[in-house]
Amino acid sequence: MQFKHPEILYFLLLLIVPILVHLFQLRRFKKQEFTNVKLLKELEIQTRKSSTIKKWLLLATRLLLLTALILAFAQPFFKSKEVNKQNNELIIVLDNSFSMQAKGNKGELLKRAIQDILENTPENQQLSVITNDQNFYDSDIKSIQKDLQNLNYSSTPFYPQTIMARIEAKKPDVPKDILFITDAVGLKDQLKASLHEDSSIYIHKLEANETENATIEHVQISQILDQFYELKIKFKFYGDLQADIPVAMYNGKKLVAKSLISKEKPQKEIFFTIPKNNFHGYVQIEDNALSYDNTFYFSISKPEKSSVLAIGKPEKNNFLSRIYTSDEFNFSNSELITLNYSSIENQDAIILNEIAEIPTALTTTLKNYYEKGGTIVFIPAVEGNTTSYNSFLKTFGSISFNSKTSDKQITKISFNHPIYVNVFEKKVNNFQYPKVSSSWSTNGKALPVLQFEDQNIFLGNLTNRLGNLYFFSAAIDKQNSNFQNSPLIVPTFYNMGQNNNKTGLNGFIIGENNFTIINKTIAKDNVLSVSNAENSFIPMQQILNNKIKLTFGNYPEKAGNYSVLKDKEILKNISFNYPRSESNLTEINNDFFDNCTTINSISTFYNDIHSNRTNSEVWKSFILATLLLLLTELLIQKFVK
Repeated sequence: MQFKHPEILYFLLLLIVPILVHLFQLRRFKKQEFTNVKLLKELEIQTRKSSTIKKWLLLATRLLLLTALILAFAQPFFKSKEVNKQNNELIIVLDNSFSMQAKGNKGELLKRAIQDILENTPENQQLSVITNDQNFYDSDIKSIQKDLQNLNYSSTPFYPQTIMARIEAKKPDVPKDILFITDAVGLKDQLKASLHEDSSIYIHKLEANETENATIEHVQISQILDQFYELKIKFKFYGDLQADIPVAMYNGKKLVAKSLISKEKPQKEIFFTIPKNNFHGYVQIEDNALSYDNTFYFSISKPEKSSVLAIGKPEKNNFLSRIYTSDEFNFSNSELITLNYSSIENQDAIILNEIAEIPTALTTTLKNYYEKGGTIVFIPAVEGNTTSYNSFLKTFGSISFNSKTSDKQITKISFNHPIYVNVFEKKVNNFQYPKVSSSWSTNGKALPVLQFEDQNIFLGNLTNRLGNLYFFSAAIDKQNSNFQNSPLIVPTFYNMGQNNNKTGLNGFIIGENNFTIINKTIAKDNVLSVSNAENSFIPMQQILNNKIKLTFGNYPEKAGNYSVLKDKEILKNISFNYPRSESNLTEINNDFFDNCTTINSISTFYNDIHSNRTNSEVWKSFILATLLLLLTELLIQKFVK
């Protein structure tokens, strides 16, 4: 026990005064003569004994009373074990990711958590509130009340380790009390923190009542018909469906298709057919779980012709002219000797078809074209110059041709490669694979598209995220291979020559560092913006000859349909969607916060840190003891004879 005013304890010396008063009897007794003294003597003894007991009781009571009163004024207390944490900085880390849309006992988890913070945080409490995408440092609950009430869900995933790094970077040597409020969905590993030794970490884990959820995972064009697109909508289900789910597709605000997912036999894919026109809308479902993943926005541009130039002998390019038809492509071919180099930058794809030796000037021009987003297809000649080919290939990456081999069969297709992703409905095992008579073995790293039975590459892909180089390791003329007669020939060359920025579907996922190419020429001082009715931002932009590359990074913050604008002119429609990383509500990491103190409510948190860090003052107990002793003295005076 310690005292706030220990100097008052000197008054305990005054206790000697009542002791002296009681020990020295200052009153003198007067003698009285009686005839019969036997009885009086006996009474005198009894009275003397009774009086002595009463005096000692009064002495003890008064000593205790004075002692209790003096101790009360000295204000005794018991020191708290965590008194050194009284001045810790309070930080509340609030998870506002999309999984917090789930409903708990009192409504949506995030909204209930915000209400609890507002109701239980003392007005004079200094604190910082940190969310996935916002920081409210060194404030009080009254100042940030409206900000918290208007807090939106964030597409930024909840990464406690990253947030801890932000906290430490701001005040590295300050002891902190950190309270995490989260549902722990999607967390990996375990929280690691290197904080001040007096810091404490608490976790208030929220739980959803229901974990079933349905989400639209992706939308893609499964088939291009003469006048229509066939769209494939992919769904993912977590848990059993509680009811049938309606599916609707809108072009702008116009309903264009409807369907239903049965809870008895839920379909993971639904197909819609729409006219082959511009589309700028979304597909939507309705379920009782999370709402952020119920809508998928996408845009389809009206097809524009892609420009393809084949460099090589005209008789070698005949099969290409049958693939790149005039209704979809602007196809041209040129012999190497008559090639106009300035026309290369205007092409969407360049095909080097069995050129025996590639000039250095052409390599340099194609390298520049590739870096600005062009597509190059390289087909070697049977008697081609290996040294020249390797010099050309090493300009784009580490790939090179080695020794020649003979009689190989192509047996492996990369079904997930963008060239074939919409070509096959399912993986084919009994496919009639083509073969080659002569080919080069390859060395180096490249993405395989088609492979031989020995795992060597027949068709490979090098990319810099903007440009593409496709290379064959064998000539594909009919004397060396039957590849031109294979069913693979059309989708392979068609998709390599198609410019996805001129046709096709776009539905970007926010945060995946997406980019698009605008096939327009603008002045250097012009700035393009991306806007819709609610939001607008300016992306990173790079001028590439007659094109503009737009890179979006983590923008926009909100999913939806947007337009690329030059002043008020719409250059292109694009769409953005939230990542689906929060959709699985059963993916809870119960071990992530193992090293933290678990609390069951925010009010409990405040009560605990207050009681654990507040000294136990006992002066009130001594005041109460003083009153009781005073009452005891009155009772002794009245009832003890």
